Amino acid sequence: MNSQIVFKNARLVLPGEVVHGTLAVADGRLAGFDSGGSADPAAIDLEGDYLLPGLVEMHTDNFERHLMPRPKVHWAELPALLAHDAEVAAAGITTVFDALGVGEADTDSLRGSAWDRVLATIDTATAQDLLRADHHLHVRCELPAPNTIDLFKPFQEHPRLSLISLMDHTPGQRQWEDIEQARIYYTGKKGWSGEKFERQVAHAAELQAQYAEPHRAYFVDYCRAHGIALASHDDTTEAHVRQAHGEGASMSEFPTTVAAARTAHELGLLTVMGGPNVVRGGSHSGNVAAAELARHGLLDILSSDYVPGSMLSGVMRLVDEELMTLPQAVATVTRNPARATGLHDRGEIAPGQRADLVQMRLVDLPGGARQAVVRAVWREGRRVI
Repeated sequence: MNSQIVFKNARLVLPGEVVHGTLAVADGRLAGFDSGGSADPAAIDLEGDYLLPGLVEMHTDNFERHLMPRPKVHWAELPALLAHDAEVAAAGITTVFDALGVGEADTDSLRGSAWDRVLATIDTATAQDLLRADHHLHVRCELPAPNTIDLFKPFQEHPRLSLISLMDHTPGQRQWEDIEQARIYYTGKKGWSGEKFERQVAHAAELQAQYAEPHRAYFVDYCRAHGIALASHDDTTEAHVRQAHGEGASMSEFPTTVAAARTAHELGLLTVMGGPNVVRGGSHSGNVAAAELARHGLLDILSSDYVPGSMLSGVMRLVDEELMTLPQAVATVTRNPARATGLHDRGEIAPGQRADLVQMRLVDLPGGARQAVVRAVWREGRRVI
């Protein structure tokens, strides 16, 4: 790794402003910046491009997509990990929380099978310096599933585990409050017949009644005992948020209503919304639009969810629609998720922070929109893209 790097002619996106100037890196850390130029002949000329902190992604299903690119098609762990890692790094993500779900009746599905080999692959690839991004673990626990606690066992005491979220996808509430939206999703994406959908809805309600509460208590206690960040998921009502707050949650992931997001803010929980929601202009489940929360000052963190490139695209959508300034929007994908997950050494351009950096150029598109293009990425001062 180059022990000293100087970037010149850069638009530095700082916590509260954008400054045209020079940034110095020493031994993988940010050493300082100023608004002047540089006479260093070895300085990297960014030609007026923006220089951002590396993106911090705390909720992405992208690794699961590479592990199972088609229903019931299992891909080898290392090729899947390398493809996922390259994709997120190319999107400017230097810290990624691989969101892996536990709890599913179908043992042919990823979330119904054991994760031991996947975890071993992440550890081995990291030890051999094969990865471009810094990988952490976010375990998504499906509370009504009978096997959720058993499938969580490989994650217990794992040093990469930093975040647990509590999910309940029972049709008729939370994300699937609109039962017809749930029908469209399951019959379309999963190919269920109408008859199978009705059977599964009835069965899901039975499982929820039997398992959801005891499983919830188990994971809440685990997070308290081990200092793991806790997030609620798909909060719809004020009661959902108040329950999560009482359990120690610090984040409300994908609140489905303005009322839930507002209650989260009142109680000090950070709200997380999907970049695809911003880019598409609304939720694919028919719930509240992320831009609507931004208009009310209720949007704290953007996650790529299922499209890694949606983080920067979402940032620019928020800026172009004048919902946030560029520093504010960039904070939703850098500083805010870093602090929410206990990472205080990254997420902003400031002396002493890790030299996780993204060179971004804006390209004008027809109609007045702009596209963010990642030109280069550095992690701890080493160029990875």
